[in-house]
Amino acid sequence: MSLQDEVTAVQRCLDDLGRALSRLEQHLGNRDLELRRVRTDAAHLRESVTLLRDVHHPAERPRPELVPVPDAPYDASLWKDADEEGLGCRDRHAP
Repeated sequence: MSLQDEVTAVQRCLDDLGRALSRLEQHLGNRDLELRRVRTDAAHLRESVTLLRDVHHPAERPRPELVPVPDAPYDASLWKDADEEGLGCRDRHAP
């Protein structure tokens, strides 16, 4: 089985668990603390499986556009009035 098939099978099992919990809730009522904990845990599992699917399927996410950076040095006039971080302007002394 492929990873996609395995994740889909896990999601089906979680769907079955949700239906079983709903039937149990009809018998016990929704005030049972343990049942609420199991329902919350099942919701966390569902979120985790969704995250797992998203992490292992990068082709479904759009890839960021690559920006080429030239190897040639930048024009020094671009930095003429720029402050050097922590040092201030080149022509002035630090206070």
